[in-house]
Amino acid sequence: MDLNYTLVFLTKINELENIINLSISIKMKELKKEDISQEVFDLYDDYAHNKMDRKEFIQKLSLYAVGAITLPALLSFISPNYLESILVQPDDDRLVSEMIEYNSPKGGGKITGLYSIPKNTQKKLPGIIVVHENRGLNPYVEDVGRRAALEGFVTLAPDALSPLGGYPGNDDDGRTMQRKRDRNEMLEDFIAAYEYLKNHKDCNGNVGVVGFCFGGWISNMMAVKVSDLKAAVPYYGRQPNDEDAAKIQSPLLLQYGELDKRVNAGWPAFEKVLKKNKIAHEAHFYPNANHGFHNNTTPRFDKEAADLSWERTIAFFNKYLNS
Repeated sequence: MDLNYTLVFLTKINELENIINLSISIKMKELKKEDISQEVFDLYDDYAHNKMDRKEFIQKLSLYAVGAITLPALLSFISPNYLESILVQPDDDRLVSEMIEYNSPKGGGKITGLYSIPKNTQKKLPGIIVVHENRGLNPYVEDVGRRAALEGFVTLAPDALSPLGGYPGNDDDGRTMQRKRDRNEMLEDFIAAYEYLKNHKDCNGNVGVVGFCFGGWISNMMAVKVSDLKAAVPYYGRQPNDEDAAKIQSPLLLQYGELDKRVNAGWPAFEKVLKKNKIAHEAHFYPNANHGFHNNTTPRFDKEAADLSWERTIAFFNKYLNS
């Protein structure tokens, strides 16, 4: 073996070792939100809201798999991590939390939901309907229901996938299932949940609603449809049309992520109607926060925005449900 060949061979070996070491280094260091471009979050938002199928999503996502950031690593990073993200466990001994069933005659018929209340409660409590995203009652939304109950409320988190067998255990299949249901029928399911909770023996009759994404739209529309709804807190939810918006009587706390261009585009027209009709409302836009910023199971989670928005949510419900 001549000297030049040996030097080239050793150089290639050294380059290969550097690549392997870089890959190992990145694998050992977990991907962080800051490592991912905003375009990836926007792409996921389009996929999560049915603007493309999974095949197209994977193809487009692969363009951002550069160097040691592999496509499987990206997929793993942006997928929900329920196992390690639950804040209030299902068996938390401070709560009574159980699945119940109620009737939704104008919607899906028999609907199941997670009912939660602080243990050893001696008086009737105000109620909160907790509305899931566009994929059914997943562990994150169940967790939110329990979190709200710990703040001194009785909560009900329905599953709009009940007529189809319930949340299937993963969000991709949940989205596919939810597309099979009519959204106005699902709205009736949550209105029926409101009636159920309002008349429950543990509730004082004052009921509000909080919802996320699809649940944000439901929250807005319940404010349109339910005249005695005491308060509504839509998180990054689509706004009702002008005619419907003018019918709102419930006070609104509207929570938006600054980077959520898709949903935020509807805000100016909505705000105009709210002001014109003197409808009580306050809106917050959280800096550098994406759609889904409250969901702590995905990398779109923004802890500062989530914590502040939740603090405002509970204060809002205390103001309007305990009066």
